Parts: sequence; structure tokens; C-alpha cells
Amino acid sequence: MPEITTFEVVSIWGILIIAIIALIYALILRNQIIKEDKGPKEMQNIWEGIRRGANAYLRKQFRSILPLIVILAVVLFLSVYFVPPSSAALIRFKGMTNAEINLIVGIGRALAFVMGAFFSLAVGQLGMRMAVQGSVRVAAASKKGLNYALKLAYRDGTITGMLTNGLGLLGCIIIFMIFGIDSPDVLLGFGLGGTLLALFMRVGGGIYTKAADVGADLVGKVEVGVPEDDPRNAAVIADLVGDNVGDCAGMAADIFESYEVTIVAALILGVALYLSTKQIMWVLFPLLVRGIGVISSIIGTYLVGVGKEKNAMTSINRGFYVSAVISVIGFALIAIFYMHEWRSFFSVSAGILLALALNEITKYFTDTRYRPVKDIASASRTGAATLILRGLVVGYEATVWQILAIAGAIIAAVGIYWGQGFTFTLYGVAMTGIGMLTLTGNYLGMDSFGPISDNANGLGEMSNMDKESRQNLADLDAVGNTTKAITKGVAIGSAVIAAVSLFGSFLTSISLVQIQMGIPSNQTILSKGIDVSSPIVFVGLLIGGAIPWLFSSLMINAVAKAAGAMVEEVRRQFKIPGLMEGKVKPDYEKPVEISTAAAQRELITLATFVILTPVVVGLVLGEESLGGFLAGAILSSQLLAVFMATSGGAWDNSKKTIEDGIYGGKGSEAHKASVVGDTVGDPLKDTAGPALNPMMKVINLVALIIAPIIIRVSNTNPISITIGILSIIAIMVSVMYSVQGGFKRKKVGEANF
Repeated sequence: MPEITTFEVVSIWGILIIAIIALIYALILRNQIIKEDKGPKEMQNIWEGIRRGANAYLRKQFRSILPLIVILAVVLFLSVYFVPPSSAALIRFKGMTNAEINLIVGIGRALAFVMGAFFSLAVGQLGMRMAVQGSVRVAAASKKGLNYALKLAYRDGTITGMLTNGLGLLGCIIIFMIFGIDSPDVLLGFGLGGTLLALFMRVGGGIYTKAADVGADLVGKVEVGVPEDDPRNAAVIADLVGDNVGDCAGMAADIFESYEVTIVAALILGVALYLSTKQIMWVLFPLLVRGIGVISSIIGTYLVGVGKEKNAMTSINRGFYVSAVISVIGFALIAIFYMHEWRSFFSVSAGILLALALNEITKYFTDTRYRPVKDIASASRTGAATLILRGLVVGYEATVWQILAIAGAIIAAVGIYWGQGFTFTLYGVAMTGIGMLTLTGNYLGMDSFGPISDNANGLGEMSNMDKESRQNLADLDAVGNTTKAITKGVAIGSAVIAAVSLFGSFLTSISLVQIQMGIPSNQTILSKGIDVSSPIVFVGLLIGGAIPWLFSSLMINAVAKAAGAMVEEVRRQFKIPGLMEGKVKPDYEKPVEISTAAAQRELITLATFVILTPVVVGLVLGEESLGGFLAGAILSSQLLAVFMATSGGAWDNSKKTIEDGIYGGKGSEAHKASVVGDTVGDPLKDTAGPALNPMMKVINLVALIIAPIIIRVSNTNPISITIGILSIIAIMVSVMYSVQGGFKRKKVGEANF
């Protein structure tokens, strides 16, 4: 490692200690939750079914993806042997041969990939298990008042946030302490491991939860007319399990990988700046920002629910803004006393401002208090068609405002580093992403609060709690819908910024390799840019823009097939004699099996499609076309994800508005129309939309890893041709398998479930 000051040495160890503190805080919160009462025996019996279903699903998911993790770890180890060591590696391991350096970096990248994958898995699984543990305790705590239940639910959700902060920061700082300025080479593996697991969690969890939810709502609410979470509905347990494996485990892994990926991009660009300026502060600053964010999140999250506010959202916002203020003060101190310049401060502060802007935009379009949701609810009076149309309008409009906010943040980064060079500008964009996820503890506290309160509300409904407690839980559930929508907006925004940062890292990485190959610096891709007018580049742009649409199609197709099977099963069980009278209990296990099978079937095929597509584009069309491909994928993913998340969230909250009593309330024609709208929106906001976040980052990370290889290997090389052909075949087989739901031959007229 280059010469560093005493302050920098202390800071590195301080960041390690802060990561450990975050994990200790998560343990303290866990102990606080576990001590709480679990309520009456009837409630505990229902909760036990949810807990068993969620744990069984995650165990099966892990067994399904383990072989792919092993295979990719080997591939990542071998990937370093296709290119000479990077300039940073030659500096870090000065005196060693190229073979020795490749061996060290290869082992480090493979182990980092496994560590990133297991950290992401741990965040998702432990966070989900604590959400399941917390929901029954929140339901019981509702008897003590709204604020007490709020405090319990939010602290339970914060456990996931602290696990993300602690494990994400711990992995990064350990790799940095071992590999120094060459850490980006290894962090690529760490980031890909976390991102790939997030993709699995999002795909599997999203399909599981919406297959159950759609089946339960269409038959239970629309056809039979029973309330939500009615114990006579066979799919109700699968629905509540889905809230945990989809919203808790999926979002936790999603934010964790964004947390990792933004630091990977920032460190790659920081190393590029170090190589040109010889100042290590560009590498260390992102880590210092993350450390400040952990401390501020601990303080802010602990304040939620300790006041006497009657509005849960007010208390949650107070904790968030306290954390934001503490973070900004911390950034300013680092800028003054360490960086000795203000541009870095403005970059990360722009990230916080972007997060706040996305919060408010999402809140406006999805909160029950504002015009968009009220307009959708009003449209229910004329039927499901007009309600759906109104929701589409809301989704399209919200997408425009969010893209303008993100564009404004990128323009701000350009302005902050104006005249300093393109690499500085890209670094500013990366630091905006770092700033956005500074308050990860708060975001995941808000997000997990949603399914925790939703499950608690369901438990209250199924166990026939008293009216006041049920109202407290209903109020928390309504706020939880808004917090989930807000964090989805932030997750999408941070994913886009992270992807743009990775795109900048992609250009930087290619340029460094080109310089190693003897190409003049003014002829590198970073200096020349990518010419969109080139037909080959434009083809890459078109393919990249189409990928999110095909991916979303496959996701929603999987939900539709599984939901069809779920509807048939729930209909069958409602016809069981004595079920409606409460004399016979439904078979909850069968719907759980349907959702589990549907989710597992798509995991490997969709991952194969996402991983191999950039490989094919890069090998066949070249590195510049691959750059166009990435740009198209980023833009298309952002537009599509925001549209789906916003429309789905608005439809959901319009339904809850009607359920609160307007336009005839539950059971009315307006309510039935709103249920149809909510059912259409469910796979958009909870399956396809969220899964686009890790999808676009997997594509970018794979491109970043293969870019140095593509430059050095001709696309007419027999090995390149062979890999390209095999990859195309694998993609085609994966897509066909997903579209058809497998290769089992079906009889004529048989439903494709």
C-alpha cells in the first residue's frame, strides 16, 4: 500500500470498528424484540405456520443456487489469467511475478465472490427470520398502543439495515486492508456475489409472493367475498410467507448489493485518480462516508417511536431527517479537515438530496393523502378498466419526474467537478451513489417495516383481536405500504446511479487496459467516448434497451402461470363442505408448495440469461457495442422499474383507501374493481420491477469483468466463437424453458401452469 498518514491508518481501523458496532447494534435490537410477548396461543399457531413456510422456502432456494455459486467462483478465479495484472496490482504486489500476482488476485476475487454471496444471503435470510419473529410480537404489542407497536416494528426492520451496513462495510474494509489500491480487482467478485444473490432473492421471492397474493385476492375477495387474510382462504398463509421472502429477504439483498456495488465503482474510480494524482484520499473517502452513515443511522433509527406522535409516518420521517443532518455534518468535517476541498462534500450531499427528492416524488404518487391515489380510488366507481387506466397514468407521470431528478443529480456531479477531467466527473457520480445509500439503515428499517406490519395486521385479522388493536395494526399497515413504495423508489434510483457509476468504471477499466497495450491515452475509450452514431454501437444500444422488457415478460409470465394454478387450488378448497362455516380448516400446505415450485423453477434460467447476454454482445460486437448495450439497459430498466413500482403501489393504496370506507367500502363494486387493479399491479411492483435493480447491476458487473478480456481477444478467435455460440444456445434454451414453464410435453388444451 502507498504511504499513508497516521490519520488514514486510524480511519481504516475505525471503519472496521464501526462495521462491528453495526453488527452489535443489530444483535441488541434482536434481543429487545425477542423479549417481547408473542400474544395468545391462537396467534402463535398461525405465526408458526408462516415461520415454517418461510424457512422451508429459503432452505430449498439455497440448495438450488449453491452449484451455480461454486461454478462462478471457479470462473472468476480463472478470469484473471486472460489478461496481465493491472497497474494497481503491479504497484500493490511490487517485486512479484505476473503469475504470482494473478494467483493472489484470482484467489482473492473467487473468495470475495463467495463472501459477497454469503453476506447477501445472510442479510436476506437473517433479516427475514427476524421479520417473521417480529410480526407476531408487533401484533401482540398493538394492545399497548400505536407508538409502542411502531417502535417495535421499526426496530425489527432496522436489524436488516444494520446487518447490511455491518456486513457490507466489513467485507469492503477487509478486502481494502489486504489488497490496498488493488482492492477493486477483488471487490468485483464481492460485488458480483452480492448482486447475483440479490437477483436470486428478487426473482424467487417476487414470484413466490405474487403467485400467492394474486390467487388469494382474486378468489377470496372478488369471487367469494371474504376479507383479506381470512383464515378460510387456503392461500392466506402462502401470501403471508411471500411478504417475508419477497419484501424482506428480497429487498434486503437488493439494497445490500447496491451498497456493495456503489463502493466497488467508487473505489475503481478512486484508484484511477490515485494513479494520476498519487493521493490515496480519493480511495479512502468513500469508506469514510460509509462509516459516518452507519453511526448516523444508528442514532436516527433509535428515535423512531419514542415520541407521542399520532402519525406513524411523522415519527419515521423524524428519524430519517435526524440521520440525514448528522451525515451531512460528518461529510463537512471530513471535507474540511481531511480532503481539504469541498467538491467531495457536495457530491455525497447531492446523493442525500436525490434520495430525499425520490422519497417525496414516490410519496406523492403512492400515498393515500395525495391526489394521484385519490383519483385512482375515484375511478373505481366506473369499473376496473378506468381504475387501471388511471393507475397507468400515474406510473407514466412518476417515471418522468424520477428520471429528471436522477438527471439533475448527474448534472450536479458534472458541475461540481467541471474542468477537472472526465474521471473526476465519473467519481462525482459514484460519490452521489455513495451519498444516496448513506442512510441504508433507515431505508431498510422503513422497507422491512412494511411486511412486518402487513404480517402483524394479518395475524390480528386471523386471530380476531379487539377493534382498537386491529385499528392500530391497520394504521401501521397503511403506512407500511407507503414506506415500501418509498424505499422501492430509492432502491431503483440508487440502482441507476450505481449502474451509471459502473458504466464509468467500465470505460475507465477499458482505458487502463488500452494504455497497458500501448495505445496513446488520447485514443482510449475514456478520451474518445462511445460513438452512438456507429451502427454497431447503436445495435448494442437497441439490444440493451430490449433486455429489461424480455426479463420483465419472463417474470410476469412466471407469476401468471403460478397464479393460475393457485386460483384453481383456492377455488377447489372453497368448495370443501364445512369450510365456509369454519367447521373445516383449509389445507395451507398445498398453496405453499405451488408458490415454492414456481419460484424455484425460474432461478437458474433467468440468471443464465442475465449473465450470458453481455458476454455474447461483447464477444460478437466488441467493447464499444457492449458500452452501448449497457447504456440501453440502464435507461430502459430505470423507466420500466419506476413505472411498474409506482403504478403497483398506487393501485394497492387506492384499494386500501376504499377499504377504509369510501365508495361503499369492503365488498362494494368499487372495492372489487380496486382489487382487480391491485392484482394487476402486484407482479409489477413486487416481482418484475424490483428484480430489474439487481438485473442491471449483474449485467454491468459481468461487462466490467469481461471487458479487459474482450479487448485482448479477437472476436474471430476460435475460443471466442465457441464461447459465443454456446452462450447463445444457453440463452435460447433458458428463455424457452421459462416461457414454456419447463420442457415437459403438455396435452392439447392443458393449462400452462
